[in-house]
This record gives sequence, C-alpha cells and structure tokens, in this order.
Amino acid sequence: MAVSNSLAKSQQKTTLTAYLSNDAVKNQINSIIGGKNGPRFISSIISAVNANSTLQECTNASILSSALLGESLKLSPSPQLGQFYMVPFNNSKKKCKEAQFQLGYKGYIQLAIRSGQYKKLNVLAIKEGELINFNPLDEEIEVKLIADESEREKAKTIGYYAMFEYTNGFKKAMYWSKEKMLAHADKYSQAFSLKATGGSCPKVSYADYEAGKVPESEMWKDYEKGNYNPKDNWMYSSFWYKDFDGMAYKTMLRQLISKWGVMSIDMQTALDSDMAVINEDGTKEYVEIDEGMIVEGSAEEVQNVENKEVADVQVEAEPQPQTTAEAVQQSFFQ
Repeated sequence: MAVSNSLAKSQQKTTLTAYLSNDAVKNQINSIIGGKNGPRFISSIISAVNANSTLQECTNASILSSALLGESLKLSPSPQLGQFYMVPFNNSKKKCKEAQFQLGYKGYIQLAIRSGQYKKLNVLAIKEGELINFNPLDEEIEVKLIADESEREKAKTIGYYAMFEYTNGFKKAMYWSKEKMLAHADKYSQAFSLKATGGSCPKVSYADYEAGKVPESEMWKDYEKGNYNPKDNWMYSSFWYKDFDGMAYKTMLRQLISKWGVMSIDMQTALDSDMAVINEDGTKEYVEIDEGMIVEGSAEEVQNVENKEVADVQVEAEPQPQTTAEAVQQSFFQ
C-alpha cells in the first residue's frame, strides 16, 4: 500500500496518533477500507505501534502502508496472532526508519485456508529422536512424537516437515533437515550468518548465538527500547535470530505452496509484498531476501516464475475474481 506524497510529507512533524487523526488521512483510510472499519483499523495500528518503541520511530507513511496491506488481506497486526508484522527497518539511503511488511507463517496458513482448496495444511518442527524415516519418493514420513509437551519443547530440533492435502485428495509434503534450513538462511538472508564475521560490525557464529553467548532473552527487549550498540544491529535485523522456528515454518510453507499449492490472488499479493517496504509511489523495496528463487532475478521475475509453476498445478482451476487486496492496491496506487 502506498500513501500519497502530500500526506507522507506531513508525517515527519506529527505523532502517529495525530497523523491518523488528520482528516485527509482518515478520509483516505475510510475510502479504502470503509467507514465502519476505520476506527477499528486505526485502533489496531496504534496498539501494535505502542507495543514497540522502535516501530514508533518509523515514518508514519510506511507504517500506514504496511498496515493497509495487512488489512486488505484481512490479517491482524497483533504480534500475539503472528499473522503479519510491521518490522522496523533502518533505511540508510533515506536516513530514516521505515516499517517493513513481513508475513508470518500463521498468515500463510490463514490465506491458504480461505481459498477453500485445502483439506489439511500443517507444518511442524521435528525433534531429536522423533524421526524414524522420511521417503522423498513417496513423501511418507514416519515419526514418534515426544508425548510430553514440555519435554518436547525443550528437545533439540533436527528438521522441519510441511504437508498439505487438497479437498480432491492431492497431497504434497516436504522435509528439510535443520542443517539444510540453516544453509538456506545463511545463503539467502543478508542479515543472517552461520559463521563469525569480522569488519566494522562483527557477528558471532550462529552456533555461539544458540549456545547463549549472545544474551538472546534480553537483547530484543533492549532493542525495542532503543538500548543497543549500533555495531550489534545485525542481531536485530533478521527474524532468523529472533524466531528461527517461525521463519523456518514460513520458509517450508512458502517453498511448498508456491511450487505445488493452489494460490489465491491474495496469497500471490502477500508473497509479492513479503519483507518489503511499500514506497510512496507503490513500488516495493525488498529489505531482506529470504527465498532462493529471488536471488537470480528481480522480485517481479520471481513472481512470474512462481505463478507459472502454480498454473501448472491448477490446470482445471477457474479464473478467480478480483479480491479485496488487489482492489485496494489498485485504488491506492492511482
């Protein structure tokens, strides 16, 4: 979602609450999402931003653009629900902080379920001692899950499993080892690093990070308060550090659904906008590249490839009507 230039310019002098109270902004919001939903939408944005002091430093235009995109997809910005996040991003080119739209793995599940095509959809971390066998040919997995939930929570994760089943019976499944997921994050996330690095902003290895040599339990609290050394910014610039399992779930679902699943227009919109700052002119600035398919070309090229792969699966699918998300984007970018 993009915010008009005239509205964006005024945001530097106002708080978010005052910005959203501006008649021109309210009229723009109401014209897009409807007057009845306006107060609820504004309240949800303010609540999400108040919970994160660093997000409060982001430009009001970028916050509103990210929130409107989430609203158009009928996803909640509540961090507790984990459907999508407005993530602070330090834009060194513009010399300001901007809010980045980041889809959570629960958002992927919500969008998939709404399509009405999925009978089953699941993603799971596999713990040490649970995996008996996974056959990549027939995609059958044999596991013996740890019965005690508290013990299972403490157990070491060795891999990730994702599967779906259509209402017509078609099934697809994937299993990645933890090592493969780590290699994926290391290769495609600019902010994540498996090995220790030097330079002006050195990073510890991920092994040391997992071992607790970085105070993980406190660092995000400090970051959200703005209390951290700029040289340690790498620890806060990627959700792979904050929630590795959550990012792994998201990666599994994205890999599985984008290649083999039925994708609604809303889901395609979410995939195209994931991990992007929505600029004032409607263009997207991708902050962190997390999928291998994006590395070899532009985001637009990747989306075309993904859509082609999906079209191959959906041979008998009927054309889908324009969704709220697509309609909102078109009205917003005029």
